[in-house]
Amino acid sequence: MKKLLLLLAAVVCISTTASAQDKGDWAIMPRINIYTAWDADTVFGIGAAARYNVLDQLRLEPALTLLCHDGCSIDLNCDVHYLFPVADRWNLYPLAGISVNDFGDWSAGINLGAGFDYAVADRWDITAGLKYMIETHKNWSNPLIISVGASYRF
Repeated sequence: MKKLLLLLAAVVCISTTASAQDKGDWAIMPRINIYTAWDADTVFGIGAAARYNVLDQLRLEPALTLLCHDGCSIDLNCDVHYLFPVADRWNLYPLAGISVNDFGDWSAGINLGAGFDYAVADRWDITAGLKYMIETHKNWSNPLIISVGASYRF
C-alpha cells in the first residue's frame, strides 16, 4: 500500500509540473545517470526531467530514467531543489525527494543530495548532481546516483 501511495504521489507531482507552465519558469532536460553501490554493478541510465519553479528559489523536478542492465527497468523521481545563486550564472542546490523504481522488483525510496546549474547561454544550462537513494526494498543496496544533463528554460 505504501508503494502504491508513493507511486501515486510521483504521478501527481509529474502531472502538476507539466500543467503549471504559467506559474513560473520551467525547463526540460535530457540527462545521463550513473547508479553506483558498494555491493552492486554500476548501471548507466538515460532519462529526461522537467523543472518548474514554484518560487524564485524553490523548484520541482520530476524525472524518468530508463536503465538496461540484466533487463530493463525504470526509475521515477520527484525532487525538490532549493536554489542558492552563488555567482553570476551559477546555482547550487540541496535536494530531497521521493523515488519509485522497478530494479527487478518494485520499490520506493527517499532521495537526498545536491547539485549545480551553470547557465552557458540565455536559455541553456549545464547541470550535474549527486544524490543518495534510500530504498525500502530489503534486498537492494542504496545507490549513489551521479547525473549530468543540459536543460532548456522556457
